[in-house]
Amino acid sequence: MSAKASPTKKKSIIIDCDPGVDDTLAILFALGSPELDVKAITTVCGNVPLEVCTQNALKILELAGRTDIPVHAGCDSPMIGEPIFGKFHGAGGLGKLVLPDPVTQPSPQHAVGKMAELLRAAKTNNEKLTICTLGPMTNLALLIKLHPELLSSIECVVSMGGAYRIAGNRTLTSEFNMLADPHAARIVYSAGLDYVALPLDATHQAMTSPERVSWFKGGEAGSPLAATYELLSGWSRNDPRRYGSDGGPMHDPLVTVYLVAPHLFQTELAKVFVECDSQLCYGQTVADWYGQTGEKADAQIVQKVNADGVFSIMSERIRSLSQAG
Repeated sequence: MSAKASPTKKKSIIIDCDPGVDDTLAILFALGSPELDVKAITTVCGNVPLEVCTQNALKILELAGRTDIPVHAGCDSPMIGEPIFGKFHGAGGLGKLVLPDPVTQPSPQHAVGKMAELLRAAKTNNEKLTICTLGPMTNLALLIKLHPELLSSIECVVSMGGAYRIAGNRTLTSEFNMLADPHAARIVYSAGLDYVALPLDATHQAMTSPERVSWFKGGEAGSPLAATYELLSGWSRNDPRRYGSDGGPMHDPLVTVYLVAPHLFQTELAKVFVECDSQLCYGQTVADWYGQTGEKADAQIVQKVNADGVFSIMSERIRSLSQAG
């Protein structure tokens, strides 16, 4: 008698986010991927104010039929200074997409407390969690400061953020998530964890061309697929001089796609530093590609993306999520 193959163990993740058009797609992809077990959604001030982010997270889970996943609101401002907000998501955070007001409520526990609770449980069970950051790193930085004893239960931090070999998207040098709370990012990248970074270098390769957007057609009204098509259809930057093509860059979905299909990405190992002092370069991420600082390289920085592969698997998984509902 041959032994039965054991089922592949799901990867347990926390999605820390600021929904956000592209956060929405990252979450929907994760929920449509059987390889991933989303333990919680935590929100942070970023693209829109914290309260709006949290309401959007609840709306997304209701859209996907996954109200079993708790939503925990986190930090409503950066560690130092005043919040800045995104420019491309609209006042409600979801572009022109209108979703019903959520029926469910966020959990009363603070996001950082929930992160700690889940990591503590993982430690007890000799397991690990992957933390996905789709917005400013404020919540994760606070977790690191308050609960350093739990960091050994973090398998990896997979983040959308930074700009290395290309210009910033909010200032000359800085990507929005890093600029919104560089002090938090510096704490995170100094904690000695394992990191995967998906910077603008990668996300600007994943453009929403008309052909790729068409792959998301056909969803029934009110389905995740129909919502995704509407979001993608309105995401064009109309700036081919900058991006090399029509459409707009897909940022946050690359994080959750990476977890499922890392073969679609090529990375380079480096140590990451975050600038918090220079006025001109505030929020800039700097990579030590060649070991010049002598510090340990611990971040896999994505530099190449198979964009057609990314959009193909996104459409497959979000379509599957829609059919399951």
